[in-house]
Amino acid sequence: MISNYTFIYDGECPFCNHFAELLEIKSKLNNIKILDGRKNLTLIKSLLDKGYDLDKGAILLKDEDIFHGADAINTICKQINNPSSSLLLLLSRVFKSNKRTNLIFPLLVRARRLALISKGISISLV
Repeated sequence: MISNYTFIYDGECPFCNHFAELLEIKSKLNNIKILDGRKNLTLIKSLLDKGYDLDKGAILLKDEDIFHGADAINTICKQINNPSSSLLLLLSRVFKSNKRTNLIFPLLVRARRLALISKGISISLV
């Protein structure tokens, strides 16, 4: 059975935005929907009520399962095979490892916050 994925990211974060764009265009995943959390605030609020804060990392919905932060990135990268982008190939290889993802992910969250602050954009979505 093929799973369906929904990847939810912060569209104002330049890093998140680029990763989501690569996923959508270059990953060759046909069963994925990409959503900008800032344009889907009702969904973001309902996920926040369940304990999933987009400020702490991307959210991946896989059928009935919810993955958050490092787990979301790790899970989706494990699905990527032979992407048509060398950057996405590198990212998917790096983040297929649980250990590497858990080590690097907190740095990515900090980089996102710094990027948003430098652009004068609110860190929090809701």
